[in-house]
Amino acid sequence: MKKSLYIIAVAVVTIGLMSLQWKKNHYNVLDKSAVISCLNMETQQAYQLEASQKPFANMHPSPVTVNAENLLGEMIKYPSSDGKNAQGYFIRSKKKSDKWLIVIQEWWGLNDNIKLESDKYYSALGDVNVIAVDMYDGSVAATPDSAMKLMRGANMERMSNIINATISHVGKGAKIYTLGWCFGGMWSLQTAMLAGAQAKGCVMYYGRPETNLEKLKNIQCDVIGFFGSKDKSPSPEMVDEFEKNMKSVDKKLSRFNYDAGHGFANPSNPSFVAAARDDAYEKTLAFLKSH
Repeated sequence: MKKSLYIIAVAVVTIGLMSLQWKKNHYNVLDKSAVISCLNMETQQAYQLEASQKPFANMHPSPVTVNAENLLGEMIKYPSSDGKNAQGYFIRSKKKSDKWLIVIQEWWGLNDNIKLESDKYYSALGDVNVIAVDMYDGSVAATPDSAMKLMRGANMERMSNIINATISHVGKGAKIYTLGWCFGGMWSLQTAMLAGAQAKGCVMYYGRPETNLEKLKNIQCDVIGFFGSKDKSPSPEMVDEFEKNMKSVDKKLSRFNYDAGHGFANPSNPSFVAAARDDAYEKTLAFLKSH
């Protein structure tokens, strides 16, 4: 009898210790957006390194100051998971709409040019909410040197938090479309990945492509991209690889190439090509409307 009681006591203590050890080593499961955000850091950091160097800056002369009077939207703030508010330039649809266009800045920051582009797409698309995300938390560069400084000091984890905060802000029922140029082109694709099934269309203008096939499998919408055959970032070879990778994971990419360099859609860039910009703009509108 005493032996049986001893065995039972040992078993109870053993089970208790095992339970404590399980609790000690048990971690909360990360949600899908957190996992994807972590995976995508490789591409973001590669861009950050490249955009912090002079050769990249030399492709980006100081932007021309634009007249941004009578803007249609306003700046708003919304919570982020890191405890620091995110913000963006917001234009509400005139009619209640579950469609949201997330616009993402160039490496200069959320300047007046991006706000005007947001106004233009809002007016052309009709019943859609537009939000241009402020990825630099209020900082805006006016020269290549200042843009490089901002990029060198950028926190890519914070930027991922800003994008995730924006996705949360528009709501679980929102149909999300993304659009961006250069830095914003890269983030347009990354945002489509983070948006998951809510993503309905992604537009990227000469943005750094994703190279990891496992990450590309997370895309759940069609992608349209506009690239310059004379561009060095991304180079035509890099875009060729992107197109090949998208096909290999059964994702749809509509690729358009122009006889132009980096920034061909930006009137303030010496590489600006009006005909290419106009053609890409019309194709972008057709793509967004069809989706």
